[in-house]
Amino acid sequence: MSLGKKVVDKMINEDAFSQWLGIKILEISEGFCKLQLQVRDEMTNGFSIAHGGISYSLADSCLAFASNSYGIQSFSLETSISHTKKVESGDILIATSKEINKTNRTALYYITITNQNKEEIAHFKGTVYRTEKKWFS
Repeated sequence: MSLGKKVVDKMINEDAFSQWLGIKILEISEGFCKLQLQVRDEMTNGFSIAHGGISYSLADSCLAFASNSYGIQSFSLETSISHTKKVESGDILIATSKEINKTNRTALYYITITNQNKEEIAHFKGTVYRTEKKWFS
């Protein structure tokens, strides 16, 4: 088992919110993560579309898993999201990370979220702080 998979397995097993979201890990490697979830009725708002926090939370988990996959504990410093298309109950969302820059102290990631029709529904940007603490000794 790769270090990244070992770290992400530990993270998600202790992450009740990601579990409630129903996040599935599709792919994980150093600096990269691909996640999926299916939108449920209880994730929708008063407009009968997915609450913006659902796609944000999926992207935030993708950021966390990608940035921690090197085995170094990393925490978000700043994040933002732009929603580009509505999401409805039953839609399947896929978050894919792209590592833009990584130094000893910080890293920048872009996360693209698409639906089951490969339509982009949101764009997320996140900066993380990379500690010196390892996940495993």
